[in-house]
Amino acid sequence: MGDVRFRGGGFVARPGGVAGAVTVAVVLGVWEGGARLHWFSTVFLSMPSAIGRRVFELAASGELAGHLGASLSRLAWGWAVGTVAGVVAGVGIGLFDRVRGAGMAVVGALFPVPKIALVPLFIIWFGIGEGSKVFTVAFGVFFPTIINTVAGVDAVPRGLVRMAQSFGLSWGRVVWTVVLPGALPSVLAGLRITVATAVILLVAAEMIGAERGIGAFVLQAGNLYDVDALMAGIAVLSGLGLALSGLIGLAERWFLRWRG
Repeated sequence: MGDVRFRGGGFVARPGGVAGAVTVAVVLGVWEGGARLHWFSTVFLSMPSAIGRRVFELAASGELAGHLGASLSRLAWGWAVGTVAGVVAGVGIGLFDRVRGAGMAVVGALFPVPKIALVPLFIIWFGIGEGSKVFTVAFGVFFPTIINTVAGVDAVPRGLVRMAQSFGLSWGRVVWTVVLPGALPSVLAGLRITVATAVILLVAAEMIGAERGIGAFVLQAGNLYDVDALMAGIAVLSGLGLALSGLIGLAERWFLRWRG
């Protein structure tokens, strides 16, 4: 009877960049070929080549930079405020029993509310300017961050906490050296979700009340039935999502490099 092959590394995540690139290339090729063979009308769905050409034209004219710059500024502020506040609140809820009851009750009541439906209310509160858009993003990011942070704190092995306490570490040192590093993987995993949520809410807020921004550009293109521009805006949003997800992945590898 032969040796049994060791499969302990069978669940180790490995990058699939080649497979992903091939998949995207095949999808775009079929899409382009179908359009050129008139399998569907380009009046309703632009060809990838036409979308790429429009993105290049927008970039060359500087219009894309203006819209993208406005969106990135709102996204950065809203996501940063919501993430920091959510992590702080999540750590507090996870560590203190008295805070947990009230905090999770608030999260349970407000988290299911569609944040897009609250955009008009935020405009009434903060005006049509930047404040309403930033707060919309921050509010949408806040609750998922709390949930992931609390889950991360709860998942820290209690044996590690007791071992740290047995060495005479203070409460603050235990939290800083054991609890927070143990909760970090869950927090970073949640960032992937909150980045996508932030982009969705930003576009919705810009569609309701903004003159600049990718959301406003997409809405304007749709009102003008300019399908090429509309699809170009969607392509930019897709690229933005991929770029942000890649940055989160780099942050995960950097902060979690101690796991080997």
